[in-house]
Amino acid sequence: MAVGHRHHRATKRPAALVGVAALLLLAAGCVSGKPTQQAQVNPPLPPLSPRLSGVERPANREHSRLIAAFGGEYQSPAVEGLMSDVLARVVRASADPSQSYKITILNSPTVNAFALADSNLYVTRGLLALANDTSEIAAVLAHEIGHVTANHAQARAELEQRSILVSRVVAEVLNDPTAGQMVRNESRVSLAGFSRAQELEADRIGIRTISKAGFDPKGASRFLASLGRNSDLRVDRTSSGRSDADFLSSHPTTPERLAQAAGVARSLDGSVGHDADRDRYLTAIDGMTFGEDPNEGYVRGRRFIHPGLAIAFAAPEGFALENTYQAVLGIAAGGSQALRFDGVELPPDQTLEGFFASGWIEGLENGSIQTTTVNGLPAATATAKGKEWTFRLGAVRSEGTVYRLLYATRSSGPESERVFRETLGSIRRLSSDEVRSVKPWRIAVVTAREGDTAEKVAARMASDQALERFLVLNGLERGATLRPGQRYKIVAE
Repeated sequence: MAVGHRHHRATKRPAALVGVAALLLLAAGCVSGKPTQQAQVNPPLPPLSPRLSGVERPANREHSRLIAAFGGEYQSPAVEGLMSDVLARVVRASADPSQSYKITILNSPTVNAFALADSNLYVTRGLLALANDTSEIAAVLAHEIGHVTANHAQARAELEQRSILVSRVVAEVLNDPTAGQMVRNESRVSLAGFSRAQELEADRIGIRTISKAGFDPKGASRFLASLGRNSDLRVDRTSSGRSDADFLSSHPTTPERLAQAAGVARSLDGSVGHDADRDRYLTAIDGMTFGEDPNEGYVRGRRFIHPGLAIAFAAPEGFALENTYQAVLGIAAGGSQALRFDGVELPPDQTLEGFFASGWIEGLENGSIQTTTVNGLPAATATAKGKEWTFRLGAVRSEGTVYRLLYATRSSGPESERVFRETLGSIRRLSSDEVRSVKPWRIAVVTAREGDTAEKVAARMASDQALERFLVLNGLERGATLRPGQRYKIVAE
């Protein structure tokens, strides 16, 4: 959560909550030709647009906004050098070797990569942590370059514009709103199929490109397998019952892409000089930040700890937390409950009662605002109602920042009130010793010894779900045997 970081300030005037349905909207997060987030609870308050100074060209503006939205650039000379070398090899083997590309490593734990039409490429450090060798990274970059050389962004934009035009003509010119809605629904299906075809084409282009560049063409299928297993691990963690991709996703499901990638790679098995370059890759990412950026706090199980702000809270039992750039989000099993925790700056003379009554949330119940204290800090609570959801709202003031807790539930009652009060009561200041004791997670590369098993090495992990995370990070199946002398990734403090 970026609140309080010197480069990322929450707005002083929160936007209105416009609909309870947005709270549980899930967004797909597989690697695609456009930026997407990992599947998560959509916050009821929209993300902030970064402040931009001066006059910028549209391409530069989009680049700046993307960097801000994904937590800034990640700086690592070793990783940057490796990525530049891999990119140069891929470009030389691409359909247009004369094209110049710029790659940016985004300081985000999400697993994502995308390309803009202006030949800017983006890769998150979350994706780098999931990959295991240079051929896998080469496959990702070649896939994104495939989108650029095939003019996918322009083709999709033209189809979208045609779809919008047709639906408007039907709805407005022909005065038939119902038919217009039907056209929009049909267009959505067509666009989804069009995007899936683009993704599969970019995969084919990318695999042939990396094979020509001397990388192992099987790197694409290995990475897609890890991508699918990482998605499954996240679904298991949230217990939401949802996968990261559905029928109308803007990209094909991982099994579909995996089957094609394996087939294309098999057709290229006659090629020679293929290189996976695992050791060089692991050396480059050794020590890389894993998970949240230290400046945005940490999720540790059901707890959120922000040493920079010296603030912490704990989610209720059954909740899985995700620390995003805008806020800490949580969802309970089945999606029947959700929460959001963030912070805003308020003028010293504005009261918490006035803050609740200022219009930033719709459906506020008259007379529901109450003042209280939480662990010695001034606080207030309120209630807002929607058609299907009840929102319990908490605000706690600490050293110039007001921390907001939004708890949403479909079934209000004594148990829901207990859960809200318990969560609100967990918001507290951290002691100096607690602040010093919190350490960031990082990728550490270790060498397996004789007798080591996945369970033994995973026991050294600082991460939650240690064994499952170890297997996913290293592209291993359950029951896999570790090879003495081979290097593996773990998460360490």
